[in-house]
Amino acid sequence: MATLTDLNETRSVSHSLDPVIAHDDEPKRKAEPFWIGPVKIDPPILQAPMAGFTNYAFRQVVRQFGGVGLLATEMVSARSFVWKDRTECEHPDRLWGVKDEPRPLAVQMWDNDPERLAMVGARLAHEYQVSVVDLNFGCPVREITEKAHSGSYLLSDPPRMGRIIERVVRACEPVPVTAKIRLGCRRDCINAIEVARVVEQSGAAALTVHGRTAQDYFRGEANWEEIARIKPHLKRIPLIGNGDIDSAEKAAAAYRRYGVDGIMIARAALGRPWLFRQAAAALRGEPIPPDPTLDEQRQWLLYHYRLVCERFGMERGTVLMRKFACCYAQGVPGARQFRTQVAQVQSPDHFYEVVDRYFPRDDPSGSESTGP
Repeated sequence: MATLTDLNETRSVSHSLDPVIAHDDEPKRKAEPFWIGPVKIDPPILQAPMAGFTNYAFRQVVRQFGGVGLLATEMVSARSFVWKDRTECEHPDRLWGVKDEPRPLAVQMWDNDPERLAMVGARLAHEYQVSVVDLNFGCPVREITEKAHSGSYLLSDPPRMGRIIERVVRACEPVPVTAKIRLGCRRDCINAIEVARVVEQSGAAALTVHGRTAQDYFRGEANWEEIARIKPHLKRIPLIGNGDIDSAEKAAAAYRRYGVDGIMIARAALGRPWLFRQAAAALRGEPIPPDPTLDEQRQWLLYHYRLVCERFGMERGTVLMRKFACCYAQGVPGARQFRTQVAQVQSPDHFYEVVDRYFPRDDPSGSESTGP
């Protein structure tokens, strides 16, 4: 799970993907689809579930650019789902759009109670008819780990993880169940290989590994060497690597060098939803499409805004859109001033005024806009 503040975390540890790009003499591994149970993942690129961000509006933007083999919702609390169900409330906003949007689609959930997770997993599989039910064993946020004893907290108890997975697999059949983990709880206790064996033996259909420990949170750099060490220990299920994929070149380099079956892209795509399309081209060995022009990016931002407001209304939608808008136009002159202004908008008129006045613009001689 990531929040907006995580986007600017400093990195200080080794094992970066950057050196991989320089190995142009290495064999070019051809990108191939893989399977999660009966679900074909083509291209072998997945969008990571991120709390507060990967809602229906974001997924629609990503889907229009293409390049994703499997999209995912935000992380759903099983306890919250059950409470809303029993009190006849609308199901969590994090399931907005799930019943009607195209497949394949994964929903990730978290908790530490096997029966509660099985109950919610069964609803997701059979009522919502999602393609994949994913179990979160990797979230490092304290509210999840220390207070709820869930997420990456459970990495310290692989047998308990196994019991959870077995119960959820039975409840969700024939929909495949997957697991997402970190390398371990702490740097001095990396147990991802042991956990991977438990995940496979318990009946999960795939494993995603984020190349940091829970102790690292989102600091430092993902350790892809440790991710690669897991692969020989999985006999039947695919391995998906996650961490620091912020360019098409890094996606292709990680896929080529570390032998994973799939690549998961997370935070970098929040401000660049076209990154998946670029990564898919790189994995195919094709020329990488350029970024949209700033004029086009402005149109995508406004399209994203309209989708959010259609769901939540103009006033609430405007406030919710502030964090999404801050992700756009990163790394270009004027972006910081735009973020400062858009983070304070309170009304639709104010939002449109800020976008019109402060969103960075292309050189007038640039290409004509072709946004949504």
